[in-house]
Amino acid sequence: MTTMQDAVLDRETIGRVDVHDQLTDVLAIPEHLRDALWKVESAGLELWDSPGGLVVAGMGVSAQGGALAQAALGDTASRPILAARAYGLPPWTQPDTTVLCASYSGNTEETLACFEAAGALGAPRVVATSGGRLASLARQENVPVIPVAGGLQPRSAVAYLTVAALEVAAICGAGPRITTDIDVAAEHLESLVTEWGPDAPEDSLAKSLARSLAGSTPVVTGAGLTAPLAWRWKTQLNENAQVMAFAGELPEIDHNEIAGWHGAAEQGRFSALFLEDSDTHPRIRDRVDLTEQLIRDQATSTHRVQSLGTTPVERVFSLVLLGDLVSLYLAVLRGVDPTPVDVVARLNSELAAR
Repeated sequence: MTTMQDAVLDRETIGRVDVHDQLTDVLAIPEHLRDALWKVESAGLELWDSPGGLVVAGMGVSAQGGALAQAALGDTASRPILAARAYGLPPWTQPDTTVLCASYSGNTEETLACFEAAGALGAPRVVATSGGRLASLARQENVPVIPVAGGLQPRSAVAYLTVAALEVAAICGAGPRITTDIDVAAEHLESLVTEWGPDAPEDSLAKSLARSLAGSTPVVTGAGLTAPLAWRWKTQLNENAQVMAFAGELPEIDHNEIAGWHGAAEQGRFSALFLEDSDTHPRIRDRVDLTEQLIRDQATSTHRVQSLGTTPVERVFSLVLLGDLVSLYLAVLRGVDPTPVDVVARLNSELAAR
């Protein structure tokens, strides 16, 4: 691995490292939001009522789509919207609970198991996928399929999978329909692409954050709307930049993790990021102030990152875009192609052989 920590983060430099051009997919998130709405419409779903709410069964970005949808709906959700990241559904799932089985590849074995479990239960099912076995099974059993654009890395399909969860939530009565907010968010993100993208100044927020995180282990903390976004940042740092990173949530970390910072400098170089939102509870703001103050001496750097936008969808996706760019820029600074995740492919291959 060749480190490039002093490199200029322009398109030419990025292109030399990002040989599979993941940058284009990150910059296309605004268009992905718009295309995702069209793809849900193409599935021809009709309204139904699910008093038991919505379970989003998936792994990785597919589960993230459900969590980000829940954050975007917030208090407007009228029924539970929860993720199932396992080989089975939550035990409280009932025949009146809609199950959205989401798998970008369509071959995620945990999601396939949930698809079968929901069918045995008699729960309404919807599938969101780009193909694979899940799409084939769904069509055999007359389960509606929301198509997801192919040719992406699964983690780059976050807009498609979030919109699928938002729209299914509205269709089954778990939340309001917010298609206008999604369109507005796409327009808002286009301006942020200009502000944070590769053509932005070298001291732009995304590039500066990537440089500050270089050589450290990022610890990302969220609260409320930003809690699932902290997890998104963690996983993007893991996969794109191929570094260890951790995610936590306030106020919980103030009851345990904060004590671990006491010895952090002895164990390695740890940086702290706090993802904040305009709708954060006032006491959480106080906790961020105090937590940052108390851990600062043990951290290589601390950062407070604010979501941008008026609506929850805008604010959620502002942090999705920023985190994706930061992780990609950090990959470039490390001289790491952000696309391949060979160890994940190897694990899945070896699992399939057992």
